[in-house]
Amino acid sequence: MKYRTLGNSGTAVSKLALGTMYFGSENTEEEAFAILDGFLEAGGNLIDTANVYVGGVAEETVGRWLASRPSEVTDRVVLATKGRFGGPDVNDHGLSRRQLHRALDASLRRLGVETIDLYQMHASDPHTPIEETLSFLDDARRAGKIHYAGLSNFTGWQLQLTVSTAKAMGVPVPLTLQQQYSLLSRESEWEVVPAALHNKIGLLPWSPLAGGFLAGKYQRGGTPASDTRAGSEKGLYQWVSAEYAASERNWATIDEVVRIAEETGATPAQVALSWLADRPGVTAPIFGARTLKQLHDNLGAVDLTLDEDATAALDKVSTPVPGGYPYGAFGTTQRDRWFSADGTQAPNLLLDGGSDHPLGRL
Repeated sequence: MKYRTLGNSGTAVSKLALGTMYFGSENTEEEAFAILDGFLEAGGNLIDTANVYVGGVAEETVGRWLASRPSEVTDRVVLATKGRFGGPDVNDHGLSRRQLHRALDASLRRLGVETIDLYQMHASDPHTPIEETLSFLDDARRAGKIHYAGLSNFTGWQLQLTVSTAKAMGVPVPLTLQQQYSLLSRESEWEVVPAALHNKIGLLPWSPLAGGFLAGKYQRGGTPASDTRAGSEKGLYQWVSAEYAASERNWATIDEVVRIAEETGATPAQVALSWLADRPGVTAPIFGARTLKQLHDNLGAVDLTLDEDATAALDKVSTPVPGGYPYGAFGTTQRDRWFSADGTQAPNLLLDGGSDHPLGRL
């Protein structure tokens, strides 16, 4: 296993993180325990869950696993969970002090721990002042209930507002941002990723295999098998899968992933995870596994480093196409230092390939 620091902290986490979204539904407890054991045996240590996964069952499953293993094993775990969504009451959602206090305490009980290493805001809340949320997180840290705070599903301006407000308040800045990010979902590179890079926020990409599309499970124009997510009757799977399948760019990207996998002797999942794990600002992609075979397949990405040609080919085929201003060609000229006001290139200043920016010309 290889390790990186968790955002701008000194805590070391594995290059890949294990997600537990379906523990208790698609995975039995026995299967979940075996996957957790296998992940730690391979050197993994960052385990991610949330209070609403399977209605709290995922947290309970992780909690029972922690309780059943010796401390020399569980002490290695860097445990992450989330709060923001909840039950049917009007105050069971959001980032208010009241809601987060109850959600955090409930997560601590389900997980059976005194402290959560990374407590993440599962989404933004337009009805709660960010000062209230940050004040609660600082109090939770001082009380020993959490070590660090993180964000999830925030836009670029929401991320910057949170960071700037935290600095103005004199409280710790969130360390991480958990965002949908993969070869089939790169739109966050327009605003969100640059904001994270600027503020040294570590990225924890979710759905790094795009619901199995980047694992090579599906064929263009084919009918997904009933035991796959794209073939599932669940509304969320159908909605997400239909979005991925509708794009010719996505299918071309999948074809390129499969081609590179065949050339390198890797699996498509390993190629996709390796590309993402080496993107600027990424700390650890969060993958899920239904079986031990899937777990070990995904973990094989840790030792795979794509060469420049393979990386460039994937970058090119998967580049998202913006609709227009403030993105697109005209919008780019307004943000690029190396263009003059009329959109022409300034002489002797244009850097080849946009190498002045870690993501290229945005």
